[in-house]
Amino acid sequence: MSASRSNAPYYFVPGPSRWPVLAGLSLLLTMIGASAWVNHVSWGSYVNIAGVMLTVIVMYNWFGDAISESESGKYSARIDVSYRWSMSWFIFSEVMFFAAFFGALFYARSISMPWLADIDHKLLWPDFSGQWGNAGPAGTVDAFTTMGPFPIPTINTALLLTSGVTLTISHHALRAGQRGKTAFWLFATIALGAVFIGFQAYEYIHAYHELNLKLTSGIYGSTFFMLTGFHGFHVTLGAIMLGVVWFRVMKGHFTPEQHFAFEGAAWYWHFVDVVWLGLYIVVYWM
Repeated sequence: MSASRSNAPYYFVPGPSRWPVLAGLSLLLTMIGASAWVNHVSWGSYVNIAGVMLTVIVMYNWFGDAISESESGKYSARIDVSYRWSMSWFIFSEVMFFAAFFGALFYARSISMPWLADIDHKLLWPDFSGQWGNAGPAGTVDAFTTMGPFPIPTINTALLLTSGVTLTISHHALRAGQRGKTAFWLFATIALGAVFIGFQAYEYIHAYHELNLKLTSGIYGSTFFMLTGFHGFHVTLGAIMLGVVWFRVMKGHFTPEQHFAFEGAAWYWHFVDVVWLGLYIVVYWM
């Protein structure tokens, strides 16, 4: 937010905007394309890419309007409170999003598998052991190798934990008015996130081509790729958010007292770090 609040209204109400409707339509187009793509529909990839491009254009213009309003001194302390509550509820919704996938993993591994392997089902599936990471009781899934914690998941854990430290250093530097130090450590955080994504892409290539572990590899494959894939998507979003904040820092935005855009992006990044710790333990170790 801008440092100038002396002339800000009690509560700034923006005029009518076309961006919310366009954002909803672009996201709908993106998900329709993604759904068609994973189901091998020929036009799915084109629709998905078009939806993503439209979403980027909408977000660029929408957030640009918000930044202009902030830097022109239209935002008061009450707007700051609104943004903080909005970001808090957004992160809470993300917590529930990942809770659903963690819940699916728990149900499949701790309830369904032992149930299918108990004595009542031995007549139907006598060779089914119920061990997590199997090919299923019906034998319809190709054999695959499960993913262990070494070395890439452990390296990625170190990368994300380190990025949390560099981001905290950057935040303290901003609060101390040290803009150069803020930009340096913020850029280091973004770079660590980019390396994380690179390692995850390599891990996926290794899983598909060497372990035969795919999204279609039963409940293990679907939960593995849904959890780690959506987390990687959130890391990408967080890195983009931090990248926008970095450009704003370089342009002279923010003050030691008022910099919620930085704080909001930092909240999101720390949330992504915590989710990964849960993934690292539950998906790769247990």
